[in-house]
Amino acid sequence: MITAELNEFDAKGVRIDYVDYNHVLEQQLRARFENPDYEIQIIGFAKQIGDIADGASAVLEFCLLALLLTAAAVYWYCHSLRFTLLTIGCSLTSLVWQFGTLRLMGFGLDPLAVLVPFLVFAIGVSHGVQQINFIVRRISQGRTTFDACRDSFSGLLIPGALALVTAFVSFITLLLIPIPMVRELAITASLGVAYKIVTNLVMLPLAASYFRFDAGYAERAVIKRDQRAHWLRALARVAEPRNALLVLGVTAVVFAAAVWQSRDRVIGTLQPGAPELRADARFNRDAVSISSHYDTGLDWLSVVFEAAPESCEKVAIGVEQDRFVWAMQPVPGVMSIASFAGQLRQYNEGYNEGNPKMAVVPIDPANYAGLATEISRVPGTMRKDCSMTAVHLYLTDHKASTINGVIAAVKAYRATHVLQGVKIRLAAGNAGVLAAIDEEVEHSELPMLLYVYAAIAVLVLLVYRDLRAVLACCLPLTIGTFVGYWFMKELQIGLTVATLPVMVLSVGIGVDYAFYIYNRLQLHLAGGQDIVKALEHSILEVGTATIFTAITLAVGVATWSFSALKFQADMGKLLAFMFMVNMVMAMTVLPAFAVWLERLFPRRRPAHAPGLLQH
Repeated sequence: MITAELNEFDAKGVRIDYVDYNHVLEQQLRARFENPDYEIQIIGFAKQIGDIADGASAVLEFCLLALLLTAAAVYWYCHSLRFTLLTIGCSLTSLVWQFGTLRLMGFGLDPLAVLVPFLVFAIGVSHGVQQINFIVRRISQGRTTFDACRDSFSGLLIPGALALVTAFVSFITLLLIPIPMVRELAITASLGVAYKIVTNLVMLPLAASYFRFDAGYAERAVIKRDQRAHWLRALARVAEPRNALLVLGVTAVVFAAAVWQSRDRVIGTLQPGAPELRADARFNRDAVSISSHYDTGLDWLSVVFEAAPESCEKVAIGVEQDRFVWAMQPVPGVMSIASFAGQLRQYNEGYNEGNPKMAVVPIDPANYAGLATEISRVPGTMRKDCSMTAVHLYLTDHKASTINGVIAAVKAYRATHVLQGVKIRLAAGNAGVLAAIDEEVEHSELPMLLYVYAAIAVLVLLVYRDLRAVLACCLPLTIGTFVGYWFMKELQIGLTVATLPVMVLSVGIGVDYAFYIYNRLQLHLAGGQDIVKALEHSILEVGTATIFTAITLAVGVATWSFSALKFQADMGKLLAFMFMVNMVMAMTVLPAFAVWLERLFPRRRPAHAPGLLQH
């Protein structure tokens, strides 16, 4: 078995350089030297980055597939090539503006944020379908195309703007995470959603007003919509008080189960190997094999002993670090340890003719300082003035459970072993970076979700001036969030720097369904209908478009589950699930909850329907 983890690897004239390593050289190396008796296993930063780059190169294929699927779905829905091209064109326009602005700002797209442009594109398509649904309905009622487009602009401006502003706010909250990669994702997504306000709420109805459709097209479109929505009449019965109570009871059980199941969700990664790659990727298989057979691997955590400058005669530092090394060796997950204290032992034994009795940290200050000077010639474990010395803990993997256990052991030692003038600091190495990221993710999760929900509550309250609207829109979203956590636990998806933004984004996007339904509800209530009839008409009017957009969004992002990059696949699966869950909650829990809110807290004045058409 041949392993290569160094910056360069030479074998019979074949050289892999840290910078120049690429897929072609790897294949040449394997083809030339691998046989039934020998297997070449390659790990290290260069190989890992190369495999990630190979996986990210397929992004255009997924984008094209998602674009084709979305276009086909829109055409199936509206049976109009002009409406299909208009919807796709408006969404693509915002993407062009988005990419241009990012270029001017000096940003690019890393693998984490590469899903965002398509997500923004899908958001535009969902709002475009709502516009088309409204325009076709108006044309079927005898309005001209121009009047229908004007009505669509007026009728959907409030819910559309509310939904996009909410999504914008949810994206902006990601800036609270002090991780540059996530902040770039937040800026990318926020720009895209901001442009959607123009391209989908203004440009689309304005451009559609130049089209001409006869009454026959509108009638056929309405007939098809009614045929597809025939089963919605059964779903609309959820608004009946008895059925609504049953739905709320089932929802309460599901919510309790989701909260219970998600209580011990994992912050961090759950699989060994590179977290960006799938478990069956060649790199991860090599990494697991090497860590299983040797005392080395991909993951290490560096603990630093910080002291005052010119501390090379302070024997107590080396002695204390030696105790620390002995304390860390039996910690689960620690494979091997390299340290300044360990080198002191090795050098002291070597300078004493290899006598094993001398494999100790010297207690004579002069001898200690002399050995420290020799060790400082080799970089990696200390500063020349001994102000910082390091302990490198090589771990079996970077699973959250492994890293958290080692971090906890270091913190426990630090709390019980205090040496005056010396600070034990955490932590460098890739495992230390992952631990710091997971810590930030854990600390940022609750505040960000609370900010998003607070923004939704404030915006809904300002628009509808009714606390019922806030409760009806936010409760289904809350249940969907916890069901999403349950989904993550069942599919072994940890809460990471990739999946936390997904949970935040899904809240900001998922509330769109609630806005469109509640917007129609307010219209019918303002027209004098009772709550049951108002909800029934609302579901029949926007239910088909809402379900269609949710499925379209889910199918589009679900294509990412086939990505070679695991975090992209996890993001795609989680987003697709959250889109569907939030749609189901909006179509069932929202009407049921709204009915009982109306019964328990009767209105004292007519419903407020801002900016809505009353005809």
